[in-house]
Amino acid sequence: MARIFDWAVRDSQRLATVASLKQAKGRHGAFAQVTCNSAVEAAAAEAAGIELAVCRAANVAEVRKGSSRLFVTAALGFAEAITDDEILRTAFKALTDGADAVITARRLSIVSLLAAEDIPVMGHLGFVPRKSTWVGSVRAVGKTADEAVELYHRFRRLEEAGAFAVEAELVPAPLMAELSRRSGLVTVSLGSGPAAEVAFLFTNDICGEGAATPRHARKYGDLARLYREIDAERIRSLQAFRADVLTKSFPAANEVATVPDALLEEFARRLDH
Repeated sequence: MARIFDWAVRDSQRLATVASLKQAKGRHGAFAQVTCNSAVEAAAAEAAGIELAVCRAANVAEVRKGSSRLFVTAALGFAEAITDDEILRTAFKALTDGADAVITARRLSIVSLLAAEDIPVMGHLGFVPRKSTWVGSVRAVGKTADEAVELYHRFRRLEEAGAFAVEAELVPAPLMAELSRRSGLVTVSLGSGPAAEVAFLFTNDICGEGAATPRHARKYGDLARLYREIDAERIRSLQAFRADVLTKSFPAANEVATVPDALLEEFARRLDH
């Protein structure tokens, strides 16, 4: 546990810092990262021993209600912050809300803009879902020599732009090992094998919240089943309520307030006169 001051100059404790992440370079699997966008998810992540979390920039304050110790990276959305000024404003708002870093898949000049303010920036390379039209499908990136070399140069350019870390998504595991070895960036693997300082999965995949689990993920729970049970119990409860209304068994005498007959008589007398 490290003592720091956050970007709002609050005395804080963190399970990881930029310094400890950089010092872990070469120690594969040194940290685990998950997604969190609520106080409940953040509290669960901390309780489980997870060190790092990613959330939407707008959700940082909510996430911090659940955990003051996670290293939180705020994702700068493409639509929420477009111009340079909007991006800086959004980043600083997220940081003062409690984020420790930001992640962006925008152009390198944006990375440099943020890094120039000493903002810890994580880039996103490999398969970037919002840019998947450029690679033609949902697939691993770097399966040809040309793609592998281009990806290496993207790693280098990202580091030169001032990023301290990179989320590498769907990069073939042997290539990821070479890229991580040849780069000074802290590497975060999402479906890119074990050769990274940080292993990353989405909380909803880990907990089994969706109908399907991506190939790169592993399902450890079955919250979808519990949600189905909750939905069924909700419907059963509502149906029972409606049935009691129809049969006049709701509300019962102990579920309403009452007054003495004398009061009603006095009420009627006053109105009748």
